[in-house]
Amino acid sequence: MRHASALFLIGPMGAGKSTIGRLLAKALDTEFVDSDKEIERRTGVSIPMIFEYEGEAGFRRREAEVIRELTERSDIVLATGGGSVLLPENRARLRERGFVVYLHCPVDKQLERTHKDSNRPLLNTGNPRQRLTELFEMREPIYRELADCIVDTGQNSSRSVVRQILRAHERAQSHVSAHENPER
Repeated sequence: MRHASALFLIGPMGAGKSTIGRLLAKALDTEFVDSDKEIERRTGVSIPMIFEYEGEAGFRRREAEVIRELTERSDIVLATGGGSVLLPENRARLRERGFVVYLHCPVDKQLERTHKDSNRPLLNTGNPRQRLTELFEMREPIYRELADCIVDTGQNSSRSVVRQILRAHERAQSHVSAHENPER
């Protein structure tokens, strides 16, 4: 069953999922959870350390478990990791359990926002721009297909992005309510 009050943020690293998520949760007076931070809290180690010892596959297993649990909650704003959409079970849970917002962000802006962040194991490469481009090209179609709403975070202020999401979410909730109570 779809939780109309659950908002799930998807998109590439550097798109602003954590920043926008915190602002949305505050505006909605609800809980904010970042799936990556939740994995770190549960394991007691950083994401790069999980990648180092368990590889990306081990990290994705942990991520799937966290997403399974967190998407069961209502009244939550959940920021997911950029690669969380790669697993079909994650996509199904996100799609079925809440309102999915794709925070679109061009590669140049992602690079600008992530170039000093050492907590991004997929960018530990000689050419981060090339890696971001590859990830974007692979994941962009999945983000678009999964999204109930797409908002560009590369050009818009955080407040503007939050307003756009709140309007789209409100329209979606009104649409769901109208179908559940056709006499309204």
